[in-house]
Amino acid sequence: MTYKRWFTITIALILTGLAGVSALVAVVDPFFHYHAPLDGFPYQIDNQLSQNPGMAERMSYDSMMLGSSMTVNFETDWFAEDMGLNMIKLSYNGAYPRDIRNIMEKADRSGQTLRQVFIGVDLASYTGGVEETKYPLPEYLYNDNLLDDVNYWYNKGVLFDYILKPLIEREPTRLSGVYSSEEQLSGCYSKAYVLSNYTVPEENDAEFPKDMFIEGLEANLQANILPVIETHPDTKFTLFFPPYSVLYWYEYIRNNQIDAVMYEYRYFMEKLLAYDNVELFFFPGNEEIVTNLDLYADTGHYKQSVNRYMTDCFVSGECRLSRENYTEYLRQWKTLIDTYDYDALLAEKE
Repeated sequence: MTYKRWFTITIALILTGLAGVSALVAVVDPFFHYHAPLDGFPYQIDNQLSQNPGMAERMSYDSMMLGSSMTVNFETDWFAEDMGLNMIKLSYNGAYPRDIRNIMEKADRSGQTLRQVFIGVDLASYTGGVEETKYPLPEYLYNDNLLDDVNYWYNKGVLFDYILKPLIEREPTRLSGVYSSEEQLSGCYSKAYVLSNYTVPEENDAEFPKDMFIEGLEANLQANILPVIETHPDTKFTLFFPPYSVLYWYEYIRNNQIDAVMYEYRYFMEKLLAYDNVELFFFPGNEEIVTNLDLYADTGHYKQSVNRYMTDCFVSGECRLSRENYTEYLRQWKTLIDTYDYDALLAEKE
């Protein structure tokens, strides 16, 4: 065989192999970049950054659950059973407001009509830059540049972890509970576990203005949240404040910033309650939950039973804020965290 013929055959085989790999990725499409899931393929859905944009654009739904890890333990089946909603959950761990805006833009591209959007509001993430995302995004899955897709076609992780491995293991795809941390943290929900991993924050006597968080909050509202609400006037937006444990707030107390947090809550509430297509739910003041550390794996992350309770509230209206009651909810929350006996709780740590 001549060198020229050998070279030609080698190149042809390489090109054929590359074409075969790219075709396999495009046909199976484990990140749903080109089409909806294939019937019968056991998709593994565990990559929020890579799979959320495709699910938002390619799947069929009429409602969404958005937010941080505070939202991952919701089961979308609950919303179907209790509210008749065909929900998709598109959580991002540590989600920033820009993450919310990005995924809403992908949902708009789907052309579907949204009946309701649920958003978990973690105000601590609303004070950063308006273009910041929690983690760097795989841009090739978020933009329309076909040339970027080589990063998808010829990606070892995509081929082995999301096509070949699922074919071997044949675990059925279960969309209702995607991204759930309940099983992963099953041995961590206890007061003893939370306290054993907790470091008491140092006390800070510095004086902070009560509006210290407002500039960043207002910027993110104007850039990432309010435009979404205003451009979807026929969609109901259900925003809710997750029930972090009382111990979560101890750092703000020790840092002398708890009054600024309360002002931040008030500012957000007053802004959003002005919209007719928005409803707000406030859970941080639920004493029965937030003082029971056996429901938590750390100071903020709670068991799935808490998500179930919040879902029930979305149906019943319990813990829903209005222009008439939001100040009372804030007062009760502030009284709870100001009067709670942290010394007695932390004594159990020793």
